[in-house]
Amino acid sequence: MKKNRKRIAAVDMGTNSFHLIIVEVREDGSIKFLDREREFIRLGSELGEDLSFISEKETVRAISVLQNFLSIAKYHKAEIRAVSTSAVREAKNKNNFIEEVFKPTGIKVETIEGAEEAKLIFLGMKNALPINDKSVLGIDIGGGSTEFIHGVNGIPIYAESVKIGAVRLSKKFFPNFIITEKSIKDCSAYVDKLIKTNQKIDRNINFDFAVGSSGTVDTICLVKQSKQLGKAKYKLNGYEFDINEFNDIYSHIMSHKTTSERMNIPGIEEKRADIIPAGLIILKKAFELFNIKKMILSEYALREGIVYDVINKNLYSN
Repeated sequence: MKKNRKRIAAVDMGTNSFHLIIVEVREDGSIKFLDREREFIRLGSELGEDLSFISEKETVRAISVLQNFLSIAKYHKAEIRAVSTSAVREAKNKNNFIEEVFKPTGIKVETIEGAEEAKLIFLGMKNALPINDKSVLGIDIGGGSTEFIHGVNGIPIYAESVKIGAVRLSKKFFPNFIITEKSIKDCSAYVDKLIKTNQKIDRNINFDFAVGSSGTVDTICLVKQSKQLGKAKYKLNGYEFDINEFNDIYSHIMSHKTTSERMNIPGIEEKRADIIPAGLIILKKAFELFNIKKMILSEYALREGIVYDVINKNLYSN
C-alpha cells in the first residue's frame, strides 16, 4: 500500500553546533533535500567542568536557534525530530534543559545514548557512500564525543561512543585555544587511553577503508581542496585523503599556535579555528591505533541518519 510523501525536519543538537535538514520522502523511499541550516552553539562550555552543566545563557541561545528551525520546518510543512548528543545527555540539568526548550517551542528533545548515536551516524554514512558490500571503519568526531563504528556489508559489528570531542578536549587541554607541545602531548595521551580502555572497540580489524564525517574531517578535505585548487569548493561527499596527506595537513595546521593564526589558513572555518587542534589530535590518534591508510568523507552523518531512521520505522513499517 502506497503512503503519501512526507516531509521530515531532522535536528542534530550537537555540542559544537545545531544542524537542521529538511527533506521530502518520495514514494520509493528516496529523499529530496529542501532546506538546511546550521548554527554554532556550544552547550556545556560556559560553566562547570567537562560539559557537565548547560548555562542559562546557553539555554536561551538554544531556544532561539530551535525557534528559528521550527519556523523553517513549519514553512515546509515538515514533521520535526530533534536529537541531542553528549552535551545534553551528560548535563546535570538535562531534564530542566529539555523542559525549558519544550515550553516555548513544543519540541520534544530526544536524548540518545552514545551507541545509538553511533548507529544513526552509520545509517547516514551507508546512504551517502557505496559501502554496503565493504568492511569499513566509521569515525565521527563531534564536539563532545567521537563515535567509532565497524560496519561489514552495511551492518554495524560494533558502534561505540568515546567521550573525546573537539570542544570537550579544547576545554580540558587548551582552555585559551593556544597549543603547546606539552598540551598536545597530554591531550594525545588522554585520547589514546580512552580509546584503548573501551573494551568493545576492536582495533585489530580488517577494513577496506575508513569513512569519516563531521567538522574535523570536513576541515581536512577543505584544506586539501584549497591547497590543490586554490579555494575550497565545499562539495565533499566521497572526497578522500591518505595518511601522508593527512599528516602534512596536520603538521601545517598544528604549526599555527593561536586561533587567529589558524583562521588565516585557507579551508578552515572561522568558528572552527579555535577547536580544530583537538579534533586533529583525535583523528591522528585514530589513524595510528587503527592503522588507517585512507579515509573517505561522508557528507551524511547523524542528521541524515535521523531521517533514514524515520523512513525505516514509519514508511516501511507493517
